[in-house]
Amino acid sequence: MRIYGMMDSGNCYKPRLLMALTGRPFTHVEVSTRDGSTRSEHFLGRNPIGQCPLLELDDGRFLAESGAILNYLGTGTDYVPEDPYDHARMLQWMFFEQNQHEPAIAVRRALTVYPERKAAATAERLQTTLERGKSVLAVMDRALAKSRFFVGDRPSLADIALYPYTRDAPEGGFDLAPFGNVTAWLSRVEALPGYRPKDWMPA
Repeated sequence: MRIYGMMDSGNCYKPRLLMALTGRPFTHVEVSTRDGSTRSEHFLGRNPIGQCPLLELDDGRFLAESGAILNYLGTGTDYVPEDPYDHARMLQWMFFEQNQHEPAIAVRRALTVYPERKAAATAERLQTTLERGKSVLAVMDRALAKSRFFVGDRPSLADIALYPYTRDAPEGGFDLAPFGNVTAWLSRVEALPGYRPKDWMPA
């Protein structure tokens, strides 16, 4: 399989991390929303949305959106709970990541890291994303006071979805020190067998 993505993107890191944790081989193909390569006719023919990550299956089919890719790659692994309620809780946290976490924490990081985004950032938006991100981290911290991972004592796709942009939150100006349960959880994810950091690519 091939994963088309940006090495610097948290969304693109999610499927790479799952592949590493489950020991599955794949090829990384670097594309970027910043250099226009995801807007080429060739790429748009594979993903009309013009975004990455994009998964290319062995049979030539394509699948977009990080959450959908995680669900596909996670099927049949220990990262997807068999119990229906726990499965739904996993999805609950994955929806939280997309609807609450990413629009605050990932967006604020982009506004502070990428020159073109930084130039267009307003003080109001920076403050709004900062305050919203702190609230998101507080929600996570309260949840992690009750369990080692987001769906009990075993990691799931929810942890893989939430990990990348939480790990990168300090790049967006977030201080993780007040969120001790979150920082302990980050360490637990990084201690999982097969874990690889964001800049890892398969040989």
